[in-house]
Amino acid sequence: MKKLSLSMYLMSVTALLSVPSCTGSGDPAGLILRLPVIIIVVVILLIAQYLFYRLLERKFRRRQEELEQIITKKNDDLIKINEKTEALLANVLPKDTADEIMAKGKATKTKYNFVTVLFSDIQGFTQIAEEMNPEVLIDELDKFFFHFDSVVEKYRIEKIKTIGDAYMCAGGIPEKNRTNPVEVTLAALEMQEYMHKLKEESLIRGIKYWDIRIGIHTGNVIAGVVGHKKLSYDIWGDTVNIASRMESSGDGGRINISGATYEFIKDFFECEYRGRMPVKYKGDLDMYFVKGILPELRDENGLPNDRFRFMVQMMKLQDVEEKVSRLFLEEAHPNLYFHNAQYTVGVAAQAELLAIAEGIQPEQYVPLKLASVFLFTGFLREYENPAGASCRMMEEMLQGFGFDEIFISQARELIINSFEERHESISDRIIHDARYDYLGRVDFIKMSGKLLRERNEHGINTGVVQWREMQEKYLPDHDFLTNTGKLLRSISIEEQIARLREKAF
Repeated sequence: MKKLSLSMYLMSVTALLSVPSCTGSGDPAGLILRLPVIIIVVVILLIAQYLFYRLLERKFRRRQEELEQIITKKNDDLIKINEKTEALLANVLPKDTADEIMAKGKATKTKYNFVTVLFSDIQGFTQIAEEMNPEVLIDELDKFFFHFDSVVEKYRIEKIKTIGDAYMCAGGIPEKNRTNPVEVTLAALEMQEYMHKLKEESLIRGIKYWDIRIGIHTGNVIAGVVGHKKLSYDIWGDTVNIASRMESSGDGGRINISGATYEFIKDFFECEYRGRMPVKYKGDLDMYFVKGILPELRDENGLPNDRFRFMVQMMKLQDVEEKVSRLFLEEAHPNLYFHNAQYTVGVAAQAELLAIAEGIQPEQYVPLKLASVFLFTGFLREYENPAGASCRMMEEMLQGFGFDEIFISQARELIINSFEERHESISDRIIHDARYDYLGRVDFIKMSGKLLRERNEHGINTGVVQWREMQEKYLPDHDFLTNTGKLLRSISIEEQIARLREKAF
C-alpha cells in the first residue's frame, strides 16, 4: 500500500469534478448530483489514510516495545554478568579489596598489626597420594576444603589459599578486630572435630584415614593482591612463616599454637604446654597444644556456652566503638559542632564509668554499651529523626559481629527511650546521665553554644534570648538520675543558671 498524500486527494476530487455529465459540462444540476459521491469518496480516502497511519503507528509502537524488551533483556543480562563477576571476585578477594580493584584497577597493600594465621595440612599426604586413585584423592580434598571454607566464613576469617593439601587462612583481615585469636582457634577446633569424625568412620570401614595437623601464630602481616592477570590475595611476613612452622612442628590430629597466640586465648581455652621447641630460622619458641574450651566456658557438647559468648562480645564492643569513631571522622559534616566524634566517645566512656559504679549486671552491660556508642549516629544521616536512624545504623553495622539478637533489641529500646525521655530502668538512667553529663561540667556554656550553632545551621532557628530561656528550663528538667551522676556533678544547677545569665553564646 502506497502512502496517500493530500495532492492525491485533490487529484481524485478534481477528476470527479471533471467527469462529463449527461446534462452538460457546465450544468449546475449535474454537479449537485455528483456532490454526495465526491463527499463519500473524500471521506473514504480520509478514513483510509487514518487507518493507514494508525497501522503504521501500531507497527512502530510494537517495534519500539520489541526494542525496549531487547534493551531491557540486555541490561538484565549485563547486570547478572556483573553480579556474577562481583560474586566471583568476592570469592577470590576480600570485598573491600575487590571494590578497590573495580574502582581503581589495583589495590594497595596494607600492614596489619594483629592477625592470627592458621596453617593445616594432611599428615602423610605424599604417601596417600601415591596409593589412592587421583580422582578419589581430589574429591576427598575438595570435601575437606569445602567444609573448612564454611567454618572460616562462620568466624569471619579470610581464606588465603590452598597449596596441594595445605589450607591457609587468617583472622583479623581485612577488617581488624581483637577477637581473631579466639575465632581462629574455634575454627581450628571445628576442623579438628570434623577430621576426627571422618577418621572414626574410616576405621570402622577398614580403609585408610586422613589425619590433619594445624598450626597457629599471631602477629604482624602485610596483605595485598599480587599479579595482574590471575589475581591472588596473599599475606607476607614472619607471622606467616612461624604459623607454617607451628604446623610442621605439630602432631597429627592436634592443634599446635605459639606462645604469642596462647597469651591471647588462655582465658578461653585449655592448653598443654610443650616447652620451648626449635623452629627453623627462629630458634626456640614456646608451643602449646590446644585441648579444648575451658570446662567452665563450654556446654555439655563441648561448645562455647553463654559465658564464653558473653566474654567474646565484651571484646567485640571495643571493635564496634572504634568503628563508630571512624564513621564519625569519615562521614560527619563539619557543622556537627555538638553531636560529633568527641561527644560520642565521651558519652560512651561516661556510660561505662556509671555502669561500673552503679554495679549493673554483666548481661545489662552489653546492650547499654551498644546503645551509648550508637546513640548519636543517626545525626549523620537524618538530623530530624536521629532515634530511628541510629537504630537502623546500629543494626546495619553490627551484621557479622555475632552479637546476640536480644542484646541488639535491648540496645534499640534504650536508644528510643533516651530520645523519648523515658527512664524505666537503671540502664535508661545511666544513658540519661551520660548523655547530659555536660550540664554539670565547667564547659557547659561552651557546649551549649555549640549545640545552638548546630541547630541553627540545620534549620532549627533559635534566637540567643530564646535559647537562654530554654537552657534555664533544660537544666532542672534534666537533673542527674543516678547517685553516681549526682556525685560527679562539678557545678550545681543554680550556679549553671547564674553563669548562663552572665555569658553570651
